[in-house]
Amino acid sequence: MTIEGDYSLFSHLETVYLGSLARRSLIMRNVDAVVRAARGKPILYFPARHDHWLVQTGDGWAAHVAGAIGVSTDAQASWWGGLGVGTVPHGLIAAYGGDTVAAAQAFARRFGAEMNITVLVDFENDCVRTAVEVARALGPQLWGVRLDTSNMIVDRSLLDSMGDFDPRGVNPQLVENVRRGLDDAGFPEVKIVVSGGFTVERIEHFEALGVPVDAYGVGSSLIRGQNDYTADVVMLDGRPCAKAGRSLKPNPRLELVV
Repeated sequence: MTIEGDYSLFSHLETVYLGSLARRSLIMRNVDAVVRAARGKPILYFPARHDHWLVQTGDGWAAHVAGAIGVSTDAQASWWGGLGVGTVPHGLIAAYGGDTVAAAQAFARRFGAEMNITVLVDFENDCVRTAVEVARALGPQLWGVRLDTSNMIVDRSLLDSMGDFDPRGVNPQLVENVRRGLDDAGFPEVKIVVSGGFTVERIEHFEALGVPVDAYGVGSSLIRGQNDYTADVVMLDGRPCAKAGRSLKPNPRLELVV
């Protein structure tokens, strides 16, 4: 961006526009990267809990523009008049004494008419069994199940099949097990959402293997990274005037804004 005019009229805005450009373009770049890695599968933007609440509105807009299919808070969706979307949370399951089915039924009663019902199924570290139980209890109300197993533990469905892969957390074999379990129980229409430490590289790995994931929930990796901006005076009254190492860099892609 090139700004021309009386410097006294815009010098005080430098921190404002640099910070806005740096933050929003960082989010857009990161979201765009995971959208491309997911090869058209939905990306759910989940980093709200990892940053200050005041950045949510602009961050959510940036994620939306870059291709995220959903954001997790109403604040993040407010700039385009949308609403946050989510899944049955671990906290609700805990409030129901660890009964995922009971929590899912309560969630569906309250939000069934407002959003696709997606249920976390890793609370008891037995994703296949829990996914099937939830599918049987909710029937057509259930849109999908979400796998969010901690990367420090191994799901029960993998205990007898550990071999030459890392069995911890949400891994390709766990997703395969859940998909097979749902299909065998008569629920092939139930989608699988994965979350928990997903990055561009990890999504690319899953896609390269053809793992039957229907959507990715991505959090903290979308607000990380280096994206520094600076502003310099490079011309004065039509003459070059810049500190050493800086100069005017013409850009044919710029569009005139008056």
